[in-house]
Amino acid sequence: MNIKQLGWNETLQESFKTYEADGFSVGRIALEHKHMYRVLTTHGEVLAEVSGKFRFESLSRESFPAVGDWVVLSLREDEGKATIHAVLPRYSKFSRKVAGNVTEEQIVASNVNTVFLVNALNNDFNVRRIERYLLMAWESGANPVIVLTKADLCQNVEEKISEVETVAFGVPIHACSVKENTGIDQLKVYFDDHKTVALLGSSGAGKSTLTNALLGEEKQLVQDVRDGDDRGRHTTTHRELLLLKSGGIIIDTPGMRELQLWESDNALSHSFQDIEELAENCRFRDCSHKSEPGCAIQSAIALGTLDENRYQSYVKLQKELAYLERKTDKKAQIEEKNKWKKITKSVKRKK
Repeated sequence: MNIKQLGWNETLQESFKTYEADGFSVGRIALEHKHMYRVLTTHGEVLAEVSGKFRFESLSRESFPAVGDWVVLSLREDEGKATIHAVLPRYSKFSRKVAGNVTEEQIVASNVNTVFLVNALNNDFNVRRIERYLLMAWESGANPVIVLTKADLCQNVEEKISEVETVAFGVPIHACSVKENTGIDQLKVYFDDHKTVALLGSSGAGKSTLTNALLGEEKQLVQDVRDGDDRGRHTTTHRELLLLKSGGIIIDTPGMRELQLWESDNALSHSFQDIEELAENCRFRDCSHKSEPGCAIQSAIALGTLDENRYQSYVKLQKELAYLERKTDKKAQIEEKNKWKKITKSVKRKK
């Protein structure tokens, strides 16, 4: 396998130079197990685990390899196994806060050029959810593209596209139907030159069905949505990197019922540029946008030029980010303390 088929580029080659002289190889994480990884290399697929030194020096979950990562390996070709010694710098990563009360980053996919934000055109269509996914996509460093699936189930596709356009300024929007084989070819251009595309969306959005259509084979298991509300069942249970026969890489991901933000301050301004521009026209600089005279935001809502639901979504996301920032500051302090504990123990052992 040619390494460029896996998405290798000059930036990655530059990062690998310091390891190349020592006889190491590189590979790309295709699948993550509990303590092991499936890694694609020029010598084929190998099963790998991190070295003891790597594990010792890793302070948090995000330090470990994720699907899409490029890793530095020592190969044991005769066994079909390898040891991971380092993760090369990521040029993009789509992250979320892990579900529950733990303040920890979960990297959903890394080194991605484009993110397909997949939403079905059925009863589960949700503009507010698309808004949230867009926020995370802008923060990832990859280019977002909105893919509206199951167009065959929708009687007013153009109307739905118009709704999405009100929250996705300048973002490409594609409606498609795998069942009727429409709109699929428009998506293939994003895989040109061995680019990597990650599919993200809720359960039942049609990610696995779309993946199969792009692969040209029934690789991923699919299930019907629930009757009544069109909510999906979890079909894909893990993140997986797959190679397209025509070139390019696709990362299919499980449906996410809960998408908690992770470090999206800059992306908030990008996603809600319309609201932040309006706020600059308020009479008072410290306007709370509630009942002050001369509030441009409240005026726009009254005139109907700003959807109140969109503004409330903006406020909610602001609060989430402020809460997350307080929690991550505490986590950083704990990690720093643990780091020095490890260093002290290491020094004592050497003595």
